[in-house]
Amino acid sequence: MNNSNIKLFYGVKERVYFFLTLFFILSINLLFYYYQFYQFKKNEIVPLEATVRNIYIKEEFIVLKLETPSFELFTSASLDESIEQFDKVNVSVITTKITFIEYLKGFYAPSINLYKIGHEESVKTQFATFISSQHENKLFQELYNALFFAIPISKELRIICANFGISHLIAISGFHLGVISFVMYWILYFPYTYWHKRYFAYRNKKYDILCITAVVLLLYLLFTSMVPSFLRAFVMFILGLTLLRNNIKLFSFETLLIVTLLILSFFPKYIFSVSLWFSIAGVFYIFLFFEYFKNMPKVGKFFLFNAWIYLAMNPITNYVFGTTSYLQLFSSFLTLLFTLFYPIIAILHLIGLGDLFDEYLLKMFSLNAYSSEVLTPLWFFCLYVLFSLLSIKKKAFFIVLNLMIVGFTVYIFYINSTHY
Repeated sequence: MNNSNIKLFYGVKERVYFFLTLFFILSINLLFYYYQFYQFKKNEIVPLEATVRNIYIKEEFIVLKLETPSFELFTSASLDESIEQFDKVNVSVITTKITFIEYLKGFYAPSINLYKIGHEESVKTQFATFISSQHENKLFQELYNALFFAIPISKELRIICANFGISHLIAISGFHLGVISFVMYWILYFPYTYWHKRYFAYRNKKYDILCITAVVLLLYLLFTSMVPSFLRAFVMFILGLTLLRNNIKLFSFETLLIVTLLILSFFPKYIFSVSLWFSIAGVFYIFLFFEYFKNMPKVGKFFLFNAWIYLAMNPITNYVFGTTSYLQLFSSFLTLLFTLFYPIIAILHLIGLGDLFDEYLLKMFSLNAYSSEVLTPLWFFCLYVLFSLLSIKKKAFFIVLNLMIVGFTVYIFYINSTHY
């Protein structure tokens, strides 16, 4: 059977039913969130027990990112407070100015009576402590805990990653899922082949291994507290398995749209997640790349892929962050190296040798990286998104899109050079 003839939807009626179902799910979830918000706002001062997920040091105070079972919030505290990451605290927050939208996004609230009541003793924190114990430099403790467990990093490390254009490697996303699933597949392949041949040769071996891999990925997703970008990748992985099983075209812009709508229907608060939208944009440009460069020789695609995706994402990322540095020109090369580095460094940490590359990474991080903030103008951002979407249908729009990419790249590095 020709896979290209099999579609997910065959008519308007099927699409309408699907979108109505998602709208119903979205409505139920929004009602649930609003009920939580209503209960939370009943009192002007609400006592909470929360876990400190990150600490941002300001000149005269600190800002704490707190997590409760229902929501995340930010509050400030005195510099004298002896609060550390993963501490459990009791705090009373003032709710008078919090709106429903802010409740979904993660809000800031003034607080009183904040004090430490203990330290989180979970499997995740124990692993994080084990990873940290292998490094003397705090930056590397943060780096690997972010890389493996999605633990927030400090402003200093965030700037370093932005200067090198490797923030996408630190945030757990589809790239990591790809590496993890690839490694898991080959770890399982040979032992499963042995049992498959002897006891259930009638089953689809590759599909079974992918299903076992999916279970491992689900456990990892829960372990990392449902990181939005990794959630997108996981939902796409599961949807891909389902479509593959039913001989339906796997990689399409419609698939990406369905994944996005599914996530937002079940988790409406993720509409405010920057990491989710970056992840979706990254996959969009990957699909666009393979749509228009599919006839290019494999060697050419191999070398062009990461460079083009980095350049295509620049107008999107610079609209939010704007960090521009000449070191970012090495981003595509570092992304290629990371494919090998990630599984190797994970194994080294498991056997207690996680500091093996610290000396070399320290030299890399110590490079003089002059950077400036060059934000994407709103008009250009809107035009760029428009031509990106139009490129799905016609090659002429894709050509214009590439001209915009070249023009924007020249623009940001020219502005950066004038700031020296």
